[in-house]
Amino acid sequence: MKGLISAIRFITILPLGKRDTFDPEGMVQFFPVVGIILGVLLAAFDRAVLELWPKSVASLLDVVFLLVVTGAFHVDGLGDAADGLLGHRPKEKALAIMKDSRIGTMGLVAIGCGLSMKWAGIASLDAHRDLLLVMIPAYARAGQLFGIRYFKYGRPDGGTGHALFDHTLKLAAFWGLLIPVMLSLFLGWRGIWLNAVFVIMTSTILLYYKKRMGCITGDMLGAMTEITESMLFLLVSIGATAR
Repeated sequence: MKGLISAIRFITILPLGKRDTFDPEGMVQFFPVVGIILGVLLAAFDRAVLELWPKSVASLLDVVFLLVVTGAFHVDGLGDAADGLLGHRPKEKALAIMKDSRIGTMGLVAIGCGLSMKWAGIASLDAHRDLLLVMIPAYARAGQLFGIRYFKYGRPDGGTGHALFDHTLKLAAFWGLLIPVMLSLFLGWRGIWLNAVFVIMTSTILLYYKKRMGCITGDMLGAMTEITESMLFLLVSIGATAR
């Protein structure tokens, strides 16, 4: 339970447990579970706002809801990572830029594009809308487990994600990924496509990180989460008919 509460406090602004609860070794395995919790809240919020506004407006409010409930945690990482990685700067320079609290042009563009794609994807969801709203945040946060297990941390002097890399993540810690995978069985062909996109997106991002930096940071994990979430919403809606 301590690991779950720690994961919720780390990823969201939900006021669960004591303020000083922090269990980096135990909480990583619960990242997909936190994604499910976020997804359930998102689906409930979506149902409520659809009673008041058309789907396009409700979908925009869904994006804002995710930003608020996560404290824009992953979006901040996306902006920092884009500023540092998108260019021909050497590794140390890129790491220094990502640590800078200021945001640059590339960060603004990446955030704007990412949120726009997420809105477009959610607005296009029709069949299984509720289930997809629950599942996709879980897939996006499950992707972080691969980065934590297979990459070394890029800031040995410390950083937001440093404590997550103190111990090698065991394969058993990936059990949370089974939750969205099992739920995807109810989606038919769309579930197969969703899992394929998740594998492709996770592999592509991690291969880029390996080639570009040879390591990973908390900002890069956050960027990975945000990109995966946006692309899953966008690509799972292929073939959907707007209502």
